[in-house]
Amino acid sequence: MAKTKRIGILTSGGDSPALNAAIRGVGKTALGFYGMEIIGFRDGFRGLVEDRRLKLDKAALSGILTVGGTILGTSRDKPHRMLIDGRTRDMTEVIVENYKKYDLGALVCLGGGGTQKNALYLAKAGLNVITLPKTIDNDVVLTDSTFGFATALDIATEAIDRLHSTAHSHHRIVVAEIMGHRAGWLTLGAGIAGGADVILIPEIPYDVQKIADAIKRRSRHGTNFSIVAVAEGAMSIDDARAFKSAEGKRERARTLHDKKEAKNELAALEARHTGNTLRLARQLEDLTHLESRVTILGYVQRGGTPSPADRLLATRLGSACADLINEGVFGVMVAARGDRTEPVPLEKVAGKRKIVAPDHPWVETARRVGTCLGD
Repeated sequence: MAKTKRIGILTSGGDSPALNAAIRGVGKTALGFYGMEIIGFRDGFRGLVEDRRLKLDKAALSGILTVGGTILGTSRDKPHRMLIDGRTRDMTEVIVENYKKYDLGALVCLGGGGTQKNALYLAKAGLNVITLPKTIDNDVVLTDSTFGFATALDIATEAIDRLHSTAHSHHRIVVAEIMGHRAGWLTLGAGIAGGADVILIPEIPYDVQKIADAIKRRSRHGTNFSIVAVAEGAMSIDDARAFKSAEGKRERARTLHDKKEAKNELAALEARHTGNTLRLARQLEDLTHLESRVTILGYVQRGGTPSPADRLLATRLGSACADLINEGVFGVMVAARGDRTEPVPLEKVAGKRKIVAPDHPWVETARRVGTCLGD
């Protein structure tokens, strides 16, 4: 087998802590250990289409280990559905042409769930693709953890720690909204670590009355403040039922009219869900007669210096990625397995999401220490 001499690398999807650490892990191993050349493509798959590139030599990789974000930039563009000159076009052929133009032996894609699907698409188009799992949501399947999660967990936990002071001082309910549309790992982890009294995640629909009852029980026992950690995708039982019904309609739709109707219904539900945390806070205030305040952590969870745990994970995965390229192993995601790494076929990863199971040990732990989960 001919040895790979030049590889391309890009970051795709939302930014995340330790992306630069992962780029460095791939780059320094590929350059220093295997003598490969590395080309970075700017702004995700769009940079590969538009031929915007950066040579990743030792100088470019120096000093980036602790830097947040990504030196390559990122975007959410899909290779087969990219907006070009006002039209959505399939740019797969252009990507293949540029891959061959630079005589790449492999393309490394750093990203979350969407990136895994896009990478599989390019692998089926004939490219040697390998991915690394990145996302603060920790929802990529078949890996112990994704880089970015540990840093976001630290940030969200510290925020909850700080909110305890003001909640206690003013006898308030403080509702902290934490990122996570479809998976509750970050909210659940930060809620447990930060000692939140209520934790609401997308996987467990909540009853607002049960939350209010739990807060009132605390008041009766002399604790007149509460911290509510809520994932941005957490839903009431009624809303979750409506979403499930709409998604079922979309899956069953056969005609163009039915598909459009189901799509519109889902869009309406998404629009209605916007601002849900503020509504929840008002509901709790009405039901408990305690003053309620909302803190939305937002993008602060994705920014700043990556934690040591994330730097270590990203470096390990990046270095293992270069090893796999040298061995000619492609069409895989580099997964974390304890202290080791493992290549997992993209077919087993793409289109799937790791969510919190109702009986997950973290859920059981939260219940055992008296945390209300809204159900």
